Amino acid sequence: MRVKLNKQLIKDEYSIYCGDCCKVVKGLPDESVGFSVFSPPFCNLYSYSDDEADMGNSKGYEEFFDHFSFLIKELHRITKPGRNIVVHCMDLPVAKQNAGYIGIKDFPGDLVRAFEKLGFIFHARFCVWKDPLLAAVRTKALGLAHKQIIKDSVMCRTGILDYVLVFRKPGENTIPVQHSKGLTEYYGSRKVPKELDHFLTKKNLVQKENKRSHWIWQQYASPVWFDIRQGNVLSFRGGRSEEDQKHICPLQLDVIERCIALWSTEGDVVFTPFMGIGSEIYVAVKNKRKGIGIELKESYYDQAAKNLKSIFRYKRTSLLVKEGEDDA
Repeated sequence: MRVKLNKQLIKDEYSIYCGDCCKVVKGLPDESVGFSVFSPPFCNLYSYSDDEADMGNSKGYEEFFDHFSFLIKELHRITKPGRNIVVHCMDLPVAKQNAGYIGIKDFPGDLVRAFEKLGFIFHARFCVWKDPLLAAVRTKALGLAHKQIIKDSVMCRTGILDYVLVFRKPGENTIPVQHSKGLTEYYGSRKVPKELDHFLTKKNLVQKENKRSHWIWQQYASPVWFDIRQGNVLSFRGGRSEEDQKHICPLQLDVIERCIALWSTEGDVVFTPFMGIGSEIYVAVKNKRKGIGIELKESYYDQAAKNLKSIFRYKRTSLLVKEGEDDA
């Protein structure tokens, strides 16, 4: 069986492929990836294409996880021991017309169980705050409408959070992710207190005294990230095609920046099987990592290629997967 690639772009710092991630990922070597970060299709909540390989076209919940399990097995194979995978997701709203009732599906919990079943350790869960008013305007959800308070508030609910799930492959991490100067960059909506800036230039600083790094870590270590800038995303207008049935939702760069800073080191290969418009690869390359991304939808792939070309000019070279390479 051969890897089917519609398009590919190979550079020194990144390699991206347009094709089915479950097939293309088979061309990646064992234990070659230092970190993975992605937002998978949310079962069949959104449909981005009519391709049968699109996991968003699953007929139901079980079929989605049957399909997704193939990818989890490959992620386990290609990930280095002791290293992490981040999955961005959310609880899924259940519509009355589809299920006969209005409710919420615990999609994050089912993802945790799926990863644990296939050998990963559940490492951490972060919540990303979302504005309930904006969600109410966008989704017209009954449970978020103020008029429902007046009518019958038993149906009222919270706004749906985003979640960042972290999984670790068992084993010893042989290349520690170290921050010898502490955390120097903060990605979020808050302002780092000015009085802490002098710690950036202080020499021979002991970690206990690095109050600036401690301040940044306190924001990152919070179980709820209130400070993610929702509009801080890559350009995606060119990726939207006329046949899109729903919408494209690029992952916020603040989320990706934090994850890559915490769980990868310079020179690592950062992988995403659902590349979209290239956000994860963009951040990886910008931070001196090597990126590998796979995207099924051609218009998203093309936009990702444009976004990545905007960083630097690179010499062409081969990286890990080539068109026609045997994936058996």
